Amino acid sequence: MSLKIESKKQDIRNLSRKDLAAFFEAHAEKSFRANQVYDWLWKKNVANFTEMTNLSMSLRRFLDEHFYINKLFVAEKQVSEDRTIKSAFQLMDKKVVEGVLIPTSNRMTACISSQVGCSLSCKFCATGSLKRMRNLEPSEIYDQVVCIKNQALEHYGQNLSNIVLMGMGEPLLNYKNVMEGIRMITSEDGLGMSPKRITLSTAGIAKMICQLADDSARFNLALSLHAANDDKRNEIMPINESNSLSELAESLKYFYQKTRTRITYEYIIFRDFNDELKDAAELANFCKHVPCKVNIIEYNPIEAGDFHQASRSKVDAFAQYLEDKNIIVNVRRSRGKDIDAACGQLANKNDIAAPIGD
Repeated sequence: MSLKIESKKQDIRNLSRKDLAAFFEAHAEKSFRANQVYDWLWKKNVANFTEMTNLSMSLRRFLDEHFYINKLFVAEKQVSEDRTIKSAFQLMDKKVVEGVLIPTSNRMTACISSQVGCSLSCKFCATGSLKRMRNLEPSEIYDQVVCIKNQALEHYGQNLSNIVLMGMGEPLLNYKNVMEGIRMITSEDGLGMSPKRITLSTAGIAKMICQLADDSARFNLALSLHAANDDKRNEIMPINESNSLSELAESLKYFYQKTRTRITYEYIIFRDFNDELKDAAELANFCKHVPCKVNIIEYNPIEAGDFHQASRSKVDAFAQYLEDKNIIVNVRRSRGKDIDAACGQLANKNDIAAPIGD
C-alpha cells in the first residue's frame, strides 16, 4: 500500500500496523504511536480521533487532517418476540445493510452482511430482488460484529459466541475484504474470536471455494444447496448455471482435502418443489462427496415470492430418510419472523435460522 498522503483524507483502518508506523516515522513521530492508534481503532473501536486520550491534542488534530474513521452505526433496531434483534446499519455513504443477533439457550449468534445488495437473484430470498451496489469494506464487516456483540451484552448479559456470514450479499464475491474482515475478527489485535466459531455461507462459487482451501481457511463453510438436482437448482438459483453441482462437488472435495473441515448443507424445504423422498435421495447422494451435515430450514414467505413452506409431515419424512442414511440432520426453525428477520425475509439477507428447541 502506498503511504503517500494526499489532500483527500484516507480511511485510516485501511492501513496496517506497519503502514501506520511508517507514516509516523515519516512525519517525525515515534513509531510506537502506531501501536497506540491501532489499539484505539480495533480493540477500543473509537469513532473519532478525539477519543484517543493517550495522544496529544496536536497529534489527534494532525491525524484528523489526514484520515477519517469509516464507522457504521445502528440507524434502526427491532426486537422480536423471540428476542431476536434486527439492526439496520447505516454506512458512511448513507447506504444500509442489515444484521441480526440470534439468541438461543446456549449461544449468541451474529448474522452479518458482506455486500450492499446482491447480484445472485435467488428466487426465494428478498435480497435477491435487490441489485448489488458495492462490496463492504473489512472495517464495515468488523463493525457489524462489534455492534451486535454490544447488543448481546446490553440486552442479554452474554458475550457473542458465533458469527455467520449469511446476511446480505455473496461473501465469496467480496473475497479479499471478507477474508481481511475475518482476519481482524479472529486476530488478537481485534476481537480474538476463534475461527471455528465463524461460518461463511455461500450460494456456491466453485473456484472461490478452492481459493478458500488454498488460503487454508480455518472457519466453517456452509453451502446454500436447496436442491441436489441441477434442473431444480437452476430454477431457483441462477448461479448454478455457471457452477453446476458436479463442479461444486469437486471444489468441496478439494476444500475438505485441504482443511479437513466438515461441510454444512443448507436446505430450505419448499412445498411441492423439493420436499419429496426422491429429493431426499438426491440430497443423500450428494452428501456422499464429503463429510457433511444437513440443516433443513423452514421457508418464510417474501413479497412476490412463489413458494410455500412444506408440511410438517413432509419435513419429518424428509429428515428421517436422511437420518436412515446415517446423515447428520438438524431441522431448524427461523427466528425473528415478526420483525422480518427470518430466513430470506430481510431486505438485505440470505439465511438466519436456529435449532428447534433453542
